[in-house]
Amino acid sequence: MLERAQEIQEQLIKWRRDFHMHPELGFQETRTSSRVAEILESLGCQVRLGVGRTGVVSDIGSGAPIFAIRADMDALPITEENDAPYISKNPGVMHACGHDAHTAMLLGVARLLSKEDFPGTIRLLFQPSEEIGDSEGISGATRMINDGAMQGVEMVIALHVGPQIPVGSICVEAGTVSGGVDSFFGKVIGKGGHGAKPNETIDPIYITAHVILALNGIVSRRLHPFDPAVVSIGSLHGGRAENVIPRKVDIKGTLRFTEPKVQKQIHAEITRAFELARTLGGNYELRFEIGSPPMVNHPKAVELIKSTAAELIGLENIHLIPKELGAEDFGSFMDLAPGAMFVLGTRIEGDERFGHNRRFDIDERALPIGTAILAETALRFLRKGKSLQ
Repeated sequence: MLERAQEIQEQLIKWRRDFHMHPELGFQETRTSSRVAEILESLGCQVRLGVGRTGVVSDIGSGAPIFAIRADMDALPITEENDAPYISKNPGVMHACGHDAHTAMLLGVARLLSKEDFPGTIRLLFQPSEEIGDSEGISGATRMINDGAMQGVEMVIALHVGPQIPVGSICVEAGTVSGGVDSFFGKVIGKGGHGAKPNETIDPIYITAHVILALNGIVSRRLHPFDPAVVSIGSLHGGRAENVIPRKVDIKGTLRFTEPKVQKQIHAEITRAFELARTLGGNYELRFEIGSPPMVNHPKAVELIKSTAAELIGLENIHLIPKELGAEDFGSFMDLAPGAMFVLGTRIEGDERFGHNRRFDIDERALPIGTAILAETALRFLRKGKSLQ
């Protein structure tokens, strides 16, 4: 399968660069999904559009079991600063997380497997909006699930590009490999007035300083030292003039966790921090937006990926996933079926390009490797049947 994937490397690169030049934000992937559908139909694949709003589902084969592979399609609100012939043509929007590559590789899987004989069904999930939620705070994975994308699926896998990992290597392991994520949106409310008469105001900026200290103390002083977690403030806005004390300050932030009990405790501690506003004479508003659960790789799915990859790239090129609390809504799919995500090495040697950065890019030699591992893993699952379920 790796040899066959390498034969279509130029096609994979063309697809990836096309998506890179035409990035679209979450739930706006109309061109991307139309292009994906067009390519799939040209390969003779069944296609369902509009799944999870702008997602695409394609089944290759028929009947049970159903093995699913997911790729996300959305881009980020970042202005690209690369010097390449395929840079973004959409101002302020960029594929800075590799979803263009994910989409191209899953199309590569479709090309490799569309003429292959195997029992059961391989379901390709082209997902919208992994990076953000909609107006209800719901991301593309859940929207696709709500539209039946996971119905009948017995195992689901995915990959993510790894700009710090050398080409020819992957990282995969069982257990929790990324954090769950929620967001919080708060307002510290006081009484505005003239900056020269602070005694006549209830200064929300002064109060906010205490709230921030309490928020920053949650992980270090309120949680158990062995519970991985993050509470970060990403947005702080209050006032417009240097001599006017505003009426309110807006605070937005993110929290990460790996255990439900820790998630619940962080919510309670954030609320406790905002209660300081009332203690100091002001008031507050606070709401939480529940995001994606932690991503937990299933041992059987991991073993299947590892055994496949070992034959394709060698066991010595399979490593553990670096520990971090980055979030990934693929965990929502794995709540419904055993699954796993692996990280594909895409490092540009001597010039690393980090994710969510204006200069992000990948070494495109990795594209056939990821394509082959995804395709071969699916075939092995279906051909070996119940022994892997």
